[in-house]
Amino acid sequence: MKIVLIGGSGHIGSFLVPRLVRAGHEVVNISRGSRLPYADFPEWEQVRQVTADRELEDREGIFGDRIAQLGADVVVDLMCFTVGSATALVDRLRGETGHLLHCGSIWRYGVSLKLPLAEGADFAEEPVDEYGIQKRDIARMLKEETASGGLATTSVHPGHIVGPGWQPIGPLGNLDPGVWQTIASGQPLRIPGIGNELMHHVHADDVAQAFEKAILNRDAAAGEDFNIVAPSALTVRGYVSVAASWFGQVPRMETVGWEEFRRTTTKESADISWAHLSRNHCVSIHKATSLIGYTPRYEPEQAVLESVQWLIGNGQLDVPKLLT
Repeated sequence: MKIVLIGGSGHIGSFLVPRLVRAGHEVVNISRGSRLPYADFPEWEQVRQVTADRELEDREGIFGDRIAQLGADVVVDLMCFTVGSATALVDRLRGETGHLLHCGSIWRYGVSLKLPLAEGADFAEEPVDEYGIQKRDIARMLKEETASGGLATTSVHPGHIVGPGWQPIGPLGNLDPGVWQTIASGQPLRIPGIGNELMHHVHADDVAQAFEKAILNRDAAAGEDFNIVAPSALTVRGYVSVAASWFGQVPRMETVGWEEFRRTTTKESADISWAHLSRNHCVSIHKATSLIGYTPRYEPEQAVLESVQWLIGNGQLDVPKLLT
């Protein structure tokens, strides 16, 4: 099949593109051309690269034409953030493309009410930010499109994507490298709340696997939305404990209130922590495993460990070498 990826040089595409090439597909990657893939696989040499500025071309009303003219059997949209952009692409591809897959997010869910969160179940409050609202509404629009007899669509909703080449969401739900330095040195880590808050990570290659399986199982995936995460979720305390073991340390934690936590870190780090921990997400993958055969390879701590090893090995995280 001819498969076009929009934004295929990012976290997910870096692993999905090589998978698709190895499976024998003709692959075209649409990107702004400003970034190399995170993973340097030789399969990238077989990929046709097309440079385009989606935001600009959406405003001009020509982006959908660009994609349609490529004559793809499948389009994988990894870089869509508004209902308007998603709808314009659907309208242009209807009747011309066999399958459109969209990358959503588990942030389409707001604060958890009942765990694990599952597709179609009223287990969470409504999303709390514009990003989550748009991802929720895009997924709803796509389901309605397929249910009405229009374009075959599928939305895939990853958790906190982890992999070699970028900072993972850390034990406090933020991107502060100082958290890793505190854990590695055996110093007490001040954690907001009680430490039982949940985060649900997923390795980028497992997300790529889910997209590949949705493509291969089009009939089962058409009109569906899938949560894609690791088999389990980490609590703050569990995350700190396993991370400490990597450096040969005993986990040392001190719980503090959110107001005090905000006084001891930057506003940006505190806001990111609150955004992740207040949601308290743990997500079910039962639907994806049963309908398309999704089988994640990585537990969350394995995915994070791979990321941390890469950061240390490439001089991007100043901590002692891992014992693991």
